[in-house]
Amino acid sequence: MADDEDDYMSDAFLNQISDVRPGVPMVKRVKEAIRKETLYKEKNVQNRQKSYKEQERESRDAALQSSLSTENKGFALLQKMGYKAGKGLGRDGAGRVEPVPLSIKTDRGGIGMEELKKRKADEELQNYRKKVQMKQHMEKKSLEDFRVRKSTEREERQTLGDLRKSQRACEQLDSQKGINVPRDSWYWPEVVKEEDEDEEEEAKAEGSEDEEELTPLDKLQFLTSYLRGVHFYCIWCGTAYNDEEDLCSNCPGDTAADHDD
Repeated sequence: MADDEDDYMSDAFLNQISDVRPGVPMVKRVKEAIRKETLYKEKNVQNRQKSYKEQERESRDAALQSSLSTENKGFALLQKMGYKAGKGLGRDGAGRVEPVPLSIKTDRGGIGMEELKKRKADEELQNYRKKVQMKQHMEKKSLEDFRVRKSTEREERQTLGDLRKSQRACEQLDSQKGINVPRDSWYWPEVVKEEDEDEEEEAKAEGSEDEEELTPLDKLQFLTSYLRGVHFYCIWCGTAYNDEEDLCSNCPGDTAADHDD
């Protein structure tokens, strides 16, 4: 047996046992002593496993919680100059009572690193907010553009529908008055011409140049004016009035918007 190992059967070990009451079996007292020794060793192992930073923090916290003693050189010099514990600094005792709080730096960053990190975090937050605002603005603009586009498409379909209706009405009313040729080629839905093919091609070319300058809305306005002025007819009322006075008195107006109400 090595010299540093304890002999649990020796008198020296048995004398360390605190519980020596009569009637307690020897084996039980020995087991209790072994259990305490084991716990003590485990506690020492746990303490040794603590990191250097943890030990340093524990030591620092313990030192900060205790007041300076007279053995401290700085405190001893203050006492020689008349300072008393618990009072403020200065001749009148109106100065600082508590020591200046410590700002412990535990990382390896240089001076100003914390401010730099904070500034970068603020910049990232601002950039994120700008991106969110820009995204919301683009989504709102896309929605508005979609609504405008759909509204425009709906108005164009309505205009084309009114134009076809006006062309059919114009052809019918012209025929009733004995007009066999429309005022312009697009006043009727379909125009059958008896000219030669060459003349027809030239007429189509000339007509196409004129038609390129007119939009469906322009054609509708011209045709509506023609129907109201010649036939006293309103396509939205669907009625041919007796005369201009009857038309002006009973028709709401010369546009589709006037007939919405």
